[in-house]
Amino acid sequence: MKTLIKESHYKLNPSMVRLAHHERIQLGSPENGQKDYYGRNNITTVRPEPVEGHHQPPLKCLILLGLIFSVYMLTMQPVMAHGEKALEPFIRMRTIQWYDVQWSKQKFNVNEEISVSGKFHVAEDWPASVPKPEAAFLNISTPGPVLIRTERYLNDKPYMNSVALQPGGDYNFKVVLKGRLPGHYHIHPFFNLKDTGQVMGPGVWLDIAGDAADFTNDIQTINGEMVNMETYGLGNGIFWHSFWAVLATTWLLWWVRRPLFIARYRMLQAGLEDELITPFDRKIGKAILIGVPLLVFAAYSMTASKYPKAIPLQASLNQILPLPAQVNAGVVNVETVKAEYRVPERTMTFTLKIKNGSDKPIQIGEFATGNVRFFNKDAPKPELGSSESVASSEGLSVDNAAPIQPGEQRTMTIAAKDALWESERLDGLINDADSRIGGLLFFYDGAGERYISSLTAAVIPKFN
Repeated sequence: MKTLIKESHYKLNPSMVRLAHHERIQLGSPENGQKDYYGRNNITTVRPEPVEGHHQPPLKCLILLGLIFSVYMLTMQPVMAHGEKALEPFIRMRTIQWYDVQWSKQKFNVNEEISVSGKFHVAEDWPASVPKPEAAFLNISTPGPVLIRTERYLNDKPYMNSVALQPGGDYNFKVVLKGRLPGHYHIHPFFNLKDTGQVMGPGVWLDIAGDAADFTNDIQTINGEMVNMETYGLGNGIFWHSFWAVLATTWLLWWVRRPLFIARYRMLQAGLEDELITPFDRKIGKAILIGVPLLVFAAYSMTASKYPKAIPLQASLNQILPLPAQVNAGVVNVETVKAEYRVPERTMTFTLKIKNGSDKPIQIGEFATGNVRFFNKDAPKPELGSSESVASSEGLSVDNAAPIQPGEQRTMTIAAKDALWESERLDGLINDADSRIGGLLFFYDGAGERYISSLTAAVIPKFN
């Protein structure tokens, strides 16, 4: 018979300051002939009693972490952008160069249409590490379905699919949108480049008023039927999603219901893999293998019979030629000699050779790159426009402010200086493997006519 002998207080280990009671359990004794599992007599084990509070969770630490997390949650702010600063600077500067982007209005109601229009230049100095723009899709970046796109134009031509862009080409665009959900939203036009990602255009804040319940999205089909695109086919979609979800879940549970992992592994090790699948399992598998294709074919036949006139999803690639040259039109020629970025001053400096081929004196008025605009304070300032929220009104300076006369060729140094290089994360260019800058330089004559030239050069960082 087991006997329990209380032992005096005993310290479990040096890290514990409390004493724990232990019980000595004698499993066998020579008097009664009892032995332990191995046949030994007088074998005694020691079992410690639990120390009060030793295994309790560290409540103080949990409370402290909870307070820190609560303060963090109170200080969180909603996201107000679409990651346009996350893309590498050389891609933002040397792929799609946006300008003259305008919104027809920034405050409107649900169901009211607005449009965004503008121009862009596809940079000649396209980065070698970025695939050529052989397939690009123009769209609008929104925080959810707050707008719907009703029309889209490129070079005044309507189009639906992706389009092939030509490096060095100039294009204009227009997208018509319709208000859907009330709210205050930050919106961008953007080009989604195949195998590259989104190149954002200038952003703007839109205010949509009204009631979301008033939104309508009725269209007429090729059969002449008016349908509401918000609810059309919704019940059918829910049914088929639910059907496949139930079928997949049932098939999964059919196998999960039996022992898994260790039990099956042991059977494999024992050479009993044929017994893992029963004859009934094979029958179920054959039924699904035959039944699912038959069901899909039957549903397809019913749909084709009910809707004989249907247009399939279009997968073609639009070919729209660029406009006559708007940038580098040959009137004002600019050659970039060198470019330096002074890190402490947050200043990009260019040395340029400029030749004025026009019949009027011209001045440098603006330099634009990566959706950031730097203006020359000594030249007439153009309108900022509704979309140009990132601008330095006096960030551009020239070493010679005198107008460039007709036929004159001049070597000039211009400097774009502003903290926007850092806040817009364009200064990360000096850390890129492709440390080249691209942008547009705008000239103006006395009559307000504009000439645009592209700049591109390798950037040399200066740290002093």
